[in-house]
Amino acid sequence: MTEHAQNGAATRARPREAAATQINTTPAPDPERAVLDRYADASERVEPALCCPTAGYRSDLLEVLPSEIIEKDYGCGDPSVHVGDGETVIDLGSGGGKICYMLSQVVGPEGRVIGVDFNDAMLDLARRHQLEIASKIGHDNVRFVKARIQDMALDLDALARWLADHPVTTIDGADALEAERRRLRREAPAVSDGVADVVVSNCVLNLVATEEKERLFGEIFRVLKKGGRAVISDIVCDETPPDSMRNDPELWSGCISGAFREDEFLQRFERAGFYGVEILERAAEPWQVVDGIEFRSMMVRAYRGGKEPCMEHRQAVVYRGPWKRVVDDDGHTLHRGRREAVCDRTFRVLTDPEGPYAGHVIGIEPSEPVDPQEAAPFDCARTVPRSPGETKNGSGPSRVRGSAPRGDNAGACDGCC
Repeated sequence: MTEHAQNGAATRARPREAAATQINTTPAPDPERAVLDRYADASERVEPALCCPTAGYRSDLLEVLPSEIIEKDYGCGDPSVHVGDGETVIDLGSGGGKICYMLSQVVGPEGRVIGVDFNDAMLDLARRHQLEIASKIGHDNVRFVKARIQDMALDLDALARWLADHPVTTIDGADALEAERRRLRREAPAVSDGVADVVVSNCVLNLVATEEKERLFGEIFRVLKKGGRAVISDIVCDETPPDSMRNDPELWSGCISGAFREDEFLQRFERAGFYGVEILERAAEPWQVVDGIEFRSMMVRAYRGGKEPCMEHRQAVVYRGPWKRVVDDDGHTLHRGRREAVCDRTFRVLTDPEGPYAGHVIGIEPSEPVDPQEAAPFDCARTVPRSPGETKNGSGPSRVRGSAPRGDNAGACDGCC
C-alpha cells in the first residue's frame, strides 16, 4: 500500500464504535445520478470525504499541475508507478485529469494517454488546463473523451451533437437514436479495440452500478492489447454490503456501497479472461468502517489474455518454488522442480520476462526447434511431466497423450493465455 493511502486510512477510518452511523434506507437510488451530482459538486469545491488523501504522489510529476486539479482529485492509490515510457495508457474515470497529466510525463512524447469520464464538470476542469500543462511538459499527448467506462465505445460528445440536430420526440426518433448509438460504437468508437498497453483507474470502478460491473470488466479487456495489463486501485470490503447500504446514495457516491468484496474483485478479472491477477498493494488499516464492515484501498494488476490454439513444440517449464505446487489461470498444475509439458502459448506466457510469472519458472526449449507449420495440436486439458529426451532430441517417450487428466478442468482448452 502506498504511504499516502496508509496515512489516509489511519486518519480517516471511522472508529468501530461509530459503526452505528445512520443509513438512509429509502428506495434504491440511481447510482449514476448520485455519482454525477456529487462529483460535479466536487469539481467546484474540495470534498475531503471522497476517498483517500493525495499525499504520497511523486512531487516532480505534480509540479506542473494547477492547485485546483490536485485539490479536487479523489483517489485511493497511485497506479502511475506501474506504467512505463512510450506506453499507451487509458485512465478510467479520469476526473480532473491529475493521473492523466502525471502519466503524460511518465510515458513521454512517444506515449499516449486517454482519459475517460462522463462527468461534464470534471471533464471541463481537466480540459481547460490542457494547453498550459502541455507547454510546461513540452508535449501534448493527452486526450479526454466523454464516455461511460462500462461503454467506452460510445462517444457521448458525438451523441450529444447528433441529438442537438435530431431531437427525440417520437418512438421513431427513439429508434433512430438507438441506431445512432450502434453506428457510433461500430464506426467511430470513443476508445477502439486493443489500443492500450495499460488501463489504470483510481477509485472509480466501485461507482459503477452493480448490474453494469460485468460489462465494465469486459470493456477493460476489449480496449487492452493482448498481453496488456490493467492496474486498478479501488475500494474493497471484507464483507458484502447489505441492501441498506446499497440503497444509500450518499454511501454509494462516497465509494462505499458499490465496493467490491476483496475476493470478488480478483474473481471479476478472472471471469473476464485476465491472467496473472495479483494484489500489488492492500491497506493494512481500513479507510472507513460502516456497520462493522471494513472498507480499505487495494491495488490489483491483471494481464489480458487471448485465444490461440494449443500447439506442441516439445517445451517444458519447471516451477522454482517455494510452494509445493501451484495452479495457473489456465488450470495447469505446476509441481516444484518437475518438468511440465506445456503448449507453446503457455510456455510463452509463463516465461515472458515482462509478464506476471517472470522469475517463477524455468523455461526449457527443445534442442531442435519445432517448425510451427509442422507442430501438432497439444492437449492442454492435461498436465503431465515432460521427458528430458523430448527436449534433448525429440526422440524420448512422450507422456502427453495418455496421462491422467488434471481434475475438474480436464477437457477444457479455453484458457486465457
